[in-house]
Amino acid sequence: MADIYVLDRDPTAEDNILPLVDTRQRECPAPGSPSDHITAAAATTTTLPYRFAPVATSILDSSPTQGARGSPDAKLFQESDSAFVPPVRPSSTPYPFADTKETPCSNTLDFALGIASNNVSMPPTAADAARAQHRPVTHFANAPIEVHEAILDHLFGTCAPISPRSGLWSPNAARGLGTALRYSRRREMTELALVDPTWRILVQQRLYRHIKLKGTVSSIDQAIVHFADSERLASYVKHIEIWFPVFQPRYESLALTNTSMLPMLRSDGLSTATYILPGNNCTLEDVFRFVSLVLPHTKILTLEGGERRKAPKVVHFHNNRYGFDCGPTLPVVHSITTLVTKGQWNLMRDHHDFVSILGALPNIEEWQGAYSKPKSKSYITISQFMPYIPANIKHLSLCLENDYRREAVVPAFYAKAAQQTHICTVLGKIMPRLEQFSYTGRVCHLFFEVASQSAIAPSSRLRSIDVTLKNCCRQSNIFHDSGSGIQDMGFIEAFEKLVISGIRSLGQFQRVEYLRIRFVDLDSILPALNPYFLFQRGECSGVWSDRIINEMARARPGTKFPDLSETFGNISYTKEGRIVITPAYPRTRITSLKLANYQIFSNRAVVV
Repeated sequence: MADIYVLDRDPTAEDNILPLVDTRQRECPAPGSPSDHITAAAATTTTLPYRFAPVATSILDSSPTQGARGSPDAKLFQESDSAFVPPVRPSSTPYPFADTKETPCSNTLDFALGIASNNVSMPPTAADAARAQHRPVTHFANAPIEVHEAILDHLFGTCAPISPRSGLWSPNAARGLGTALRYSRRREMTELALVDPTWRILVQQRLYRHIKLKGTVSSIDQAIVHFADSERLASYVKHIEIWFPVFQPRYESLALTNTSMLPMLRSDGLSTATYILPGNNCTLEDVFRFVSLVLPHTKILTLEGGERRKAPKVVHFHNNRYGFDCGPTLPVVHSITTLVTKGQWNLMRDHHDFVSILGALPNIEEWQGAYSKPKSKSYITISQFMPYIPANIKHLSLCLENDYRREAVVPAFYAKAAQQTHICTVLGKIMPRLEQFSYTGRVCHLFFEVASQSAIAPSSRLRSIDVTLKNCCRQSNIFHDSGSGIQDMGFIEAFEKLVISGIRSLGQFQRVEYLRIRFVDLDSILPALNPYFLFQRGECSGVWSDRIINEMARARPGTKFPDLSETFGNISYTKEGRIVITPAYPRTRITSLKLANYQIFSNRAVVV
């Protein structure tokens, strides 16, 4: 039983790694032994791991009367009175070997293993014995590391490098860090670490690459204990995500356990528990100290503040739980280069909050901030802090409104924010200092005009601009001509003005290779006609007009418009004057949208 792979044996030991192909020669029994029908000639066999290990000799030599409780598989190898004669193989059978005649030193198991490896045991010749002495034993662990990486990438998915972006960037070429890959069956994948010492390292690197923790005192304490037992695992963590609960269930006095028990559900699907504000949340001071001391190799930090009505603000310091104005600072984390903030209103609500968080990350290069719901204070606080953004941030992504639906009129909250600040001028002043800029919210043509007037615009390192519109801020009546959508010509004219201003800025920002301005309406009756403009690799697509073409010829001579279509497609009118669009959309995306054609949707009903 020496060939059996013992389960409790140390798999990291070098002598315990089984080869894929073993060319050891086994000793044959002497003539006259009970198994004298097996020849004494040496034979080359194939050895597999313990799941397919050869059957012990005692089982092969046992008689039918022995081992009444023996394994049923042992009966297959019990010796018979006459030698086994294999059936005659038809000549048309495409076997990969020349002959299947069983040799005196082979048995049924070796025959099956030989079929599996396309190498049936044959009497070795002198040349075979010489080759066997010089043939190295092949181990799975000795395969090139690229082979192991390719296999695990097929199982886990390809891991994007954790490093600042370089080269031409576009949203389609890089996923947001807020939705970074975390394998859904992580618990099942842990068993792959037992395959091989090499796989143990590669699998653990993937499992611990991105971890997500609950922002409570107990969760942070458990993580500290876990990584204290294995400091090697802490070095694998490159992205840590902390989410702070915004409520917790309150249980009745007759509950058998405390908050660790989930609330019971009634037959109608409603919970019997009431919810209160969380009482065990940790502070940002705890999070930053945990990352700096326990996970010193982390590159990406994600903070999720959550969202609910009257959500509590995440406490920054222990001595500031009740809002007293003091001036402590968060523990400095030097390894973080990327900060992702979700539900940012619960994390940063004033200028001091921005300074305390970003000031604790001296090496930050990228910041992705997103608000869960549109608020007037979101525009106001961002406008107040943006002039003081750290100079080392080169990649900025802001999302102030993410519902992606058209609006009939400008909402009251933005009218309130517009009385105190204009976000377009604020963002236009800081964009020349960046390399990549992405923004989702409200903006107008002043954004590009202010950016182009900057003194550092000609020498700016800006390379990509991505703007997703909620609406264009316009100086008009709040209840008239201020909505968005393809049926609002005021919005279409403002969109054209924004595109022309963006094209004009390309003459100042010579390094910009990617410019996208788009409007997304998830409720649109014609989603393919949502206006957008894309400049990439010297070509333009999307909306166009004579003014846009002429302005692009002045800003970037040589830029091409591959497709300039005069119509949207097959459009007809009914007797009632309604527009009917035949649902014969092309399989590819519409790449040419003439702005003058949007006039047909103004004050008309559309039927698909």
